[in-house]
This record gives sequence, C-alpha cells and structure tokens, in this order.
Amino acid sequence: MIDNAALVEELRQKFNYIEVNEQSTVIVPKDKLLEFMQALKDDYALDFLTNLTAVDYIDENKFEVIYNINSTAKGYTLMVKTSVDRDNPELPSVFPIWGGANWQEREVYDLLGIVFTGHPNLKRILLDYDYEGHPLRKDFQWKGGRE
Repeated sequence: MIDNAALVEELRQKFNYIEVNEQSTVIVPKDKLLEFMQALKDDYALDFLTNLTAVDYIDENKFEVIYNINSTAKGYTLMVKTSVDRDNPELPSVFPIWGGANWQEREVYDLLGIVFTGHPNLKRILLDYDYEGHPLRKDFQWKGGRE
C-alpha cells in the first residue's frame, strides 16, 4: 500500500503534464482531464468521486473545478483541480468515469454555468428550468443585491 505522498509523487513522474502544489493538490490541464481521470480510476483504484465543486476567480477570468477522489480499496485520497476560461466555460464530463458526477456536475452547471460536455442530462437541478443566470458567479446581479 502506498501513502498519499507516494501516490502524488508517482503521478508526477508518470504524467509530465501535471503540476503539484504545496498542498499536494494535482493540477491538470483541461485538455488532459479525461485521460488523467481515467488513469486514476483504472491504474490507481481511485474509484469514488467524493465531491466535485468549482470556484469563480473573476479577476483571473477563470473557474477552477475541484475533484476529490478516494480509493475505497487502498484508502488514499486525491484532490485534482483544473481551470476553465470564464468566456468559454466548457469541460468534459467525468460522468462516464464516475457515475457520481451526474448530480454534482449538474449543480455546478446550475450555479456557475460551467458546461460539462458529454454529460447525458445537463440541466438545472436546484433552480427552475427557466431561471436566468448562475447565482454563484461573482458578477451575477440580483434584485437588491450586488451592484
């Protein structure tokens, strides 16, 4: 059994396109996301997507999508991040890899407007279907709210 630090180091050696920050979070370019995530599941037994969320970095004109993944068999965890441009917020869906991404990607889509291409049912999950806008975007305007 390898520990989290050894796992991250092994990933760094194998995938030359990833970065690892001081918190051992793996940062993956958007265009390599599916390839990397599939390898995590197939080669490293990271079989459970615990959480998927996103953050709006309006000053940097990007969203950051964060995936927390666990291995139920080996007991390690991994945080993976990728960035997407605010002007074209599209990322490939990880639903084909982890079915648990279904509702989580819909929630991120609903609240931030990030489009997960290839998702089989990407529609609002929390707000009415005819609701306009994405209320967790920092530039979202609501009546009586931000100016």
